[in-house]
Amino acid sequence: MNLKAIIVEDEQISREILKKYLSKYCPNVTILAEASNVDEALQLLRKTEIDLLFLDVEMPFGTAFDLLDRLGNRDFETVFVTAYDQYAKEALNQQAAYYLLKPIEIDELIKAVDIVKSIKEREEEVNIGLSIKEQSNSQLNDKITIPTQEGFEVIPVKDIIYCTADDNYTNVYLSHKHKLVSKTLKHFEDMLTDKGFCRIHKSHLINASHVTAYKKGKGGSVILGDIELPVSPSRKLELFKFFS
Repeated sequence: MNLKAIIVEDEQISREILKKYLSKYCPNVTILAEASNVDEALQLLRKTEIDLLFLDVEMPFGTAFDLLDRLGNRDFETVFVTAYDQYAKEALNQQAAYYLLKPIEIDELIKAVDIVKSIKEREEEVNIGLSIKEQSNSQLNDKITIPTQEGFEVIPVKDIIYCTADDNYTNVYLSHKHKLVSKTLKHFEDMLTDKGFCRIHKSHLINASHVTAYKKGKGGSVILGDIELPVSPSRKLELFKFFS
């Protein structure tokens, strides 16, 4: 799969190095344009359809995060390229498919491009609105117990729509109610991953059988009835596995 890309980097030498590496080691990436600051990048991105953005963090007239906030929803994946590792957590949790530190290591660059390629290929395969893979009867009939002050309650797995972290507690959302349970989201992830559930974000675990649509955009999101939840870039491939 060929990936159309833009490089946003204020240092010309860094742009030339990245282009050279991509040409030699990632021939499936085509650089359509370059920008050296946030304003130039904003104009380019609003008129150019791309698959991949290589983005420096600190630039004239703002940061990478300023650019993405001003841009709003988007269909492309972002790979941050920077000399500063203090931005890694924010980038990976909210915006980026990958995070490269300068000086760029060839193996890491290839890995970043391969991840984006896999994401975009999956997006092409997925037709929004298709049913999730049918779960086995045994899975649909499964039940779990959750602790209560009086003891425990038995809940059919199929009735759980999604779970959301609340520090060391978890909000478990059912069709017409929700329960606050004194267990971590990781506890529910361990219990439910093999029962058709998917961790789409550090704060959200969803029942894939309740997903009605997937929306591209700022990191992507899933629709579960009248609820829309964000999908972390690093979790997209895991989510896409549930679609046929």
